[in-house]
Amino acid sequence: MKTTVIKHKGLRDLVTNRYLYALAIPAVIFSVIFAYLPMIGVLIAFQDFNPIKGIWHSEWIGMKNFVFFFRGQDWLIITSNTVLFNVMFIITGTILALTLAIMLTELGKNIGVRVMQSVMILPNFISWPIVGLFSVAFFTADTGVINHFLTSMGMNTIDFYTDDKVWPVILVLFNLWKTAGFGAIVYMAAIVGIDKEMYEAARIDGASRFQSIFRITIPMLKSTIVMLFLLSLGNIFGGNLDMIYSLVGDNTFLTSRTDTIDTYVFRALRTTGSFGMTQAIALFQSLVGFILVITANKVAGKLDKESALF
Repeated sequence: MKTTVIKHKGLRDLVTNRYLYALAIPAVIFSVIFAYLPMIGVLIAFQDFNPIKGIWHSEWIGMKNFVFFFRGQDWLIITSNTVLFNVMFIITGTILALTLAIMLTELGKNIGVRVMQSVMILPNFISWPIVGLFSVAFFTADTGVINHFLTSMGMNTIDFYTDDKVWPVILVLFNLWKTAGFGAIVYMAAIVGIDKEMYEAARIDGASRFQSIFRITIPMLKSTIVMLFLLSLGNIFGGNLDMIYSLVGDNTFLTSRTDTIDTYVFRALRTTGSFGMTQAIALFQSLVGFILVITANKVAGKLDKESALF
């Protein structure tokens, strides 16, 4: 009996590994239903959307929603704020997470290190609204902990909720507090995978701990760092709505420095009720993020093929 030979490489792989591909079917169905089918909502960006009429019967107005957004100066402010915040989050978060991971790894395995790991990842599981409630106790002008401390030291108090200059630093510090510990766990997992014989050979050659860190650990983590950077780059136009809105809210004194694309869309949806305009802004946000990821991935692939995501 003759066996049919499949010449196409993709079909041949599909038949050979059919059971493995079958395991992926539930995940594919889930992605199609909850990730790809909702993309039909992109049409709202080009419509004068009416919830009663629905997507298929609302009036088509073309690019008018985009023109409404880009004709003013608001889009420049919120876009620059969004990019600035996320660049600072990525840079500071990577540096601190990498530092914590190396420090804890060098300390070895003991109960103190395990306690520190648990303490570091705890903020990741605290929701931003709760953090926002606690922040009031620190930043209130009259009764805030920080201003009480400044007064006791003979220094001038800071009115945090009217002074927008201090908030970029505050937001970066809060982001570090909440995310750096969890990021350190990822780097620690990568460090554990480094061949220990390399460190032993370095010690035999007389290398110090710092030399081993800068000449073995960090270079071996290059692919991990680049991969996490590329994943973060996709959200560089994300406005961290939950964090910023929980800490700042609708405070008009602070919007010039803290307003991002997500907070602008959320506020516009509540005040104007225009689904089309808000969807147009979200589409702009998604397209730019997608282009950035594709471009950065190509650049990373040319510099180091192992660092590229695809």
